[in-house]
Amino acid sequence: MQIPDSSQMSLHQIRSKRRQSVNLSQVELIEAIPLLPNNSLPLLLQPTVKEINLVIWAASNRELITNHLFKHGGILFRNFLVKNYLEFEQFIKSVTGELLEYRDRSSPRSPIQGNIYTSTDYPANSSIFLHSELSYAKTWPLKIFFFCIQPAQQGGETPIADTRKLLQRIDGKICDRFSQKGVMYVRNFGDGFGLPWQTVFQTTNPAEVEAFCRSNGIEFEWKEGNRLRTRQVRQAVATHPQTNELVWFNHAAFFHISTLEASIREPLLAEFPESDLPHNTYYGDGSAIEPAVLDEIRSAYQQEMVIFPWQAGDILMLDNMLTAHGRMPFMGVRKVVVGMAEEFSN
Repeated sequence: MQIPDSSQMSLHQIRSKRRQSVNLSQVELIEAIPLLPNNSLPLLLQPTVKEINLVIWAASNRELITNHLFKHGGILFRNFLVKNYLEFEQFIKSVTGELLEYRDRSSPRSPIQGNIYTSTDYPANSSIFLHSELSYAKTWPLKIFFFCIQPAQQGGETPIADTRKLLQRIDGKICDRFSQKGVMYVRNFGDGFGLPWQTVFQTTNPAEVEAFCRSNGIEFEWKEGNRLRTRQVRQAVATHPQTNELVWFNHAAFFHISTLEASIREPLLAEFPESDLPHNTYYGDGSAIEPAVLDEIRSAYQQEMVIFPWQAGDILMLDNMLTAHGRMPFMGVRKVVVGMAEEFSN
């Protein structure tokens, strides 16, 4: 092959060659491979050379990251030497823009810095069933990010599952029924279990709660003793706004009383009538979801669940509509924080 003589090339050609060289180098700086054999979720992105600044690289490769995310549903960024919350926050901003405040809450989370939160402040011996963040709400984040500062001594993984595959795995008649009826979420606040309404709605003013409920299609009623009950009907199957794919997107199983561990479920059922449980779900018309249906949904999550061990410095980026997430029980100290971005309203 004859190598072009640069002395006979135009300035435009030289600049073009240099741009090609730079672009090629940028691609070769990062390796993209499946993390696990025989599974495309998550895609592993890691540097092939030392001291790659993830924030700078991500800002220059947003389209590449987005395309990978739509295809795989989740990306694990590993070995980029991300050290602290600030770098994690900067990475999120470089990829998607400003972070979202955690509103209309269902999980106990503590603020770390700005809109970076602890992942979930549940006891270490508790598992968290897979779910899509805020799928019970009118507005949810399209992107959710996890940053592992310190992996647990044992366990503590963040299992994930492809919601496109969940929809395919669940019996078609069940999916059709949920598509037609939706899901009703009934929540009770102020009874001594679960989050108080002041934490969920981030206000101590009942009038602000009522205004939020009205603007978000939530029925509400105040009970004796400053207690609150809400009902809201949402989608069970949704269309992704960017890929146009149908996904299983709801908290139907996650919020149902039967999904709770027996050590939590049994005391709740002994203490409260069904209408006063902290969380419960129904078909959108208020009718009960059959136990066999709930069993099938939980089984689908179990069969599609992907588990991998955390490493310090890992960042897991998920498309919140394409990939559900949860948490495994753990031993030792576990520090995983979360940030959300790209608000979408149904």
